[in-house]
Amino acid sequence: MMGYTWLFTPHLWGSHNDLAAVRSFWLSRRGGCERSAYRRHRAGAQVRGHRRSGDATGAADGATDRRRVEARAAGAEDVGGSAGGGHVRDRCGSAPRRPARHRRREITRLPHSAGVAALHSPHTAITDFVAIAQRIAEEIEAAGGRVLLSTTVTGVDRHLGRIDVVAGAERHTVDRLVVCGGLESDRLGELVGGTAAPRIVPFRGEYMSVTATKQDFVRGMIYPVPDPRYPFLGVHFTRRVSGGLEVGPNAFLALSRQAYGRLSLSPRDLGSTLAWPGFWRFAGEHWRTGLTEIRGVLSKRAYMKSAQRYVPDIGVADVTRSHLGLRAQAVERNGSLVDDFVIQQEDGITSVRNAPSPAATSSLAIAQHVVDRIEIAV
Repeated sequence: MMGYTWLFTPHLWGSHNDLAAVRSFWLSRRGGCERSAYRRHRAGAQVRGHRRSGDATGAADGATDRRRVEARAAGAEDVGGSAGGGHVRDRCGSAPRRPARHRRREITRLPHSAGVAALHSPHTAITDFVAIAQRIAEEIEAAGGRVLLSTTVTGVDRHLGRIDVVAGAERHTVDRLVVCGGLESDRLGELVGGTAAPRIVPFRGEYMSVTATKQDFVRGMIYPVPDPRYPFLGVHFTRRVSGGLEVGPNAFLALSRQAYGRLSLSPRDLGSTLAWPGFWRFAGEHWRTGLTEIRGVLSKRAYMKSAQRYVPDIGVADVTRSHLGLRAQAVERNGSLVDDFVIQQEDGITSVRNAPSPAATSSLAIAQHVVDRIEIAV
């Protein structure tokens, strides 16, 4: 059996053309099933963090939001029905549905929610993904593999019948290499001979923690109806495995790809962003949205204003600033945000240049998809 060496940078955080939407839907559903099955049957006692709480994607107000909910409902029914969705629903739970308005709060277990329309996904669950990743690493090591952390790759050399991965003074020789770089995927992609595009423009997302007295106001998850112009989920409510409740994240330009402090800045990373023509084209088209996000970064009141459209009873006094996340957003030279998978292959090296949200949910399915592509190319 052929072995694979995976070169990756860990990254946890988060489609609008039809093909990308269908692919993302199936990988998300398949990945969710496989992740749950892994937790139950493979990870065992080592991974106990899991909560099935359901979620709701809602329209707070206005005809535009309502139309977006209706469009997503129709899309879910089309993909889930005509493309074999019955089989997926039988294994992984029912497809999203539109609850009657008078039963919305009861059905979604969201007694303090507000809005004019919603989609309910009753089998949506959350898990402790760090624990799952740790368990997978243990299985790799138990099978004779190695997981090398804090290891900087400085070069990749191709030779007849082998590939050398250079990490400082060390060389690791492999027959097949998979590069999953996350926030460094463009740099690693170019290192192995790929194109300059797409460039990674990092976005940071800040979370708020809800105080204990109001954590039970949301017993599931609430997501705003997505804006089709952006791949971001928008500020939403998430019930964690621990029982806590988080609000967020927002999405604002990050000045560093690796540092998670609010004032973190890397001249190299910022220079890479500013030197990319696609960033300026994107910024020029969406500067109004950028100003809105700046207000949310500077002010908790502005941050919570959008969240209160869905849960009015949780306000500024009920939250504290929590952690930050970083998103590896791929941007084309023309300024468009890449919302589909970008996988480049050449001479035994497979480079995953973009894996859009929900990449963590879909991770096991994405891995199988990548391996399938490798085996086809061999």
